[in-house]
Amino acid sequence: MKTLETIKTPLLELIKTTGNFIRDEKGKIKEQQIDDKAHNSFVTYVDKKAESMLVEGLQKLIPGSGFIAEEGTAGENESDWRWIIDPLDGTTNYIHDIYPVAVSVALQHKEQTVAGVVYEVGHDELFYAFEGEQAMLNGKPIHTSTHKKMADSLYATGFPYYDYKRLPNYMKVLDYMMQNTRGIRRHGSAATDLVYVACGRFDAFFEYSLSPWDVAAGAFIVQKAGGIVTDFKGGNNYLFGEEIIATNSFLAKATQSVVDEKMN
Repeated sequence: MKTLETIKTPLLELIKTTGNFIRDEKGKIKEQQIDDKAHNSFVTYVDKKAESMLVEGLQKLIPGSGFIAEEGTAGENESDWRWIIDPLDGTTNYIHDIYPVAVSVALQHKEQTVAGVVYEVGHDELFYAFEGEQAMLNGKPIHTSTHKKMADSLYATGFPYYDYKRLPNYMKVLDYMMQNTRGIRRHGSAATDLVYVACGRFDAFFEYSLSPWDVAAGAFIVQKAGGIVTDFKGGNNYLFGEEIIATNSFLAKATQSVVDEKMN
C-alpha cells in the first residue's frame, strides 16, 4: 500500500519524538496537575500534550484522516483513514514514576487495521507492524512464543478500574491461571502487555474493560507476529467489545475456553 510506504519512516519518528517528550517530563508532575476522568482513571498535562503532538503530526501524514483518541483531541470524520491513539498508556504508572509506559498508535483504512506502533518509553523499545510486513522490534523481526501448554506459559493481565460486577468471575480466572500456568504478571499497560506477547516474553494476555486505543495497535502487532487475538467468546469483537485475549498460535483455544467458562 503506497500510503503506508510513504508514511512509515516519519510515523515512527513522530512516535519516538512523542515518547521522548514523555520520558523527559517523567517525575515532574505535581499532585495538583493530575485530573480525575473517572474513578481511578487519571490524566495529566503530559497525556494531553502528547496527544496534541500526535494528532498534529498524524494529520500532516494523512491530511483529512479521522481519529479515535483517548483524550478527545480530535474527532472522527468520513475519511477512509482513521487513527486510533493512546498518547500515554499507563498513566497511573507514570504518575507514580514507574514503567512500563507506552505510546500506542494504530492506523485503519476502511475500518481495517493496516498499521500498529507501540513505543515503550522506559526501555526505548519501538514495536511496529505494517500490512504486508513482519512485526518488528527496533528494526528486528519478532515472533510469538512456541510454548504449547499453559503449564509452561507466562500470562499477563490487567485489573479493572471499573465494571466491578464482573470481578467475581474474573477472580475465578485468576485462580485457575495461578494454579495452571507458570505465573501471571500485571504491568499496568495493555499496549505493552500485547507487544510482549508479540515478541514472546509473554505467552498470552487477557483483560476486560479496555478501550479501542488500549488494544488496537498491540493487537495488530500480535497478529503480524504470528499470534491470535479474539474476544472472550473467541470472536473478533476485541476492538470495541471491551475484552481481549491475545496468545501465541498454540494457546488460543485453551486460553479462550478457560476465560469464557469462568467469565460467563
